[in-house]
Amino acid sequence: MILKKALSLVAAIAAMAAAAAVCVVAGAFALYALLRVYIGPAGAAAAIAGAAALAALILAFVTFRKARPRPTRREDQSVTARLIDLAREKPIIAAGAAAAAGLVILRNPGVLGAAITAIMASRARDADRRHRRR
Repeated sequence: MILKKALSLVAAIAAMAAAAAVCVVAGAFALYALLRVYIGPAGAAAAIAGAAALAALILAFVTFRKARPRPTRREDQSVTARLIDLAREKPIIAAGAAAAAGLVILRNPGVLGAAITAIMASRARDADRRHRRR
């Protein structure tokens, strides 16, 4: 059930990305057709390339402005706490990772045992560190 929802979400995202790509190409073609009449084919192509570069620059600026590191100290957090924080910050990526992990576990159940062992060892280490600090 969860895998089906995750795959549906991935399909929906892919459809939206394809629709956005079609819109960008259609817009670029329309702008080229408009500019070709006034500044010729070479000038119109250069204007489209410049507009695409400007759009990429603005998108990169907005993306990097929003990607500020959080002031929390992650060194003190356990691996499980870090994964939960990551899932809260980026739920779509977490859903994709969970779907991939589910597929791996279905194909090789031994991986589940290794993952559980690693998580339990991490919790034991964290508990030991907290006990030593006191």
